[in-house]
Amino acid sequence: MRFFMKVSLPVEKANAAAKDGSLAKTIQSIVTELNPEAAYFATDGQGRRCGYFFFDMEEPSQIPAVAEPWFLAFNAAVEIVPAMKPEDLSKAEPHIKKAAKKYGGR
Repeated sequence: MRFFMKVSLPVEKANAAAKDGSLAKTIQSIVTELNPEAAYFATDGQGRRCGYFFFDMEEPSQIPAVAEPWFLAFNAAVEIVPAMKPEDLSKAEPHIKKAAKKYGGR
């Protein structure tokens, strides 16, 4: 199943890693293990460095393998949510119509 993960790095911890030269190397190591479908780096609107990733996970027991490296290396905040591609959304259409019919008149 596909997931979206947002990783926000605390400024102080990320600055320390940048100064000691470990920031890029550590991030690259974690991202290589994650092997995401897509990875983007930006800020989060609150001035923190962030990574945005789309990746596949087969079962919930894999969450620690995905999140713990960020927690341990950077004391990061991690958000993981299910995500769909357009073809997944197409498959969901009957469920959307059913919900709209049942709850849409309220």
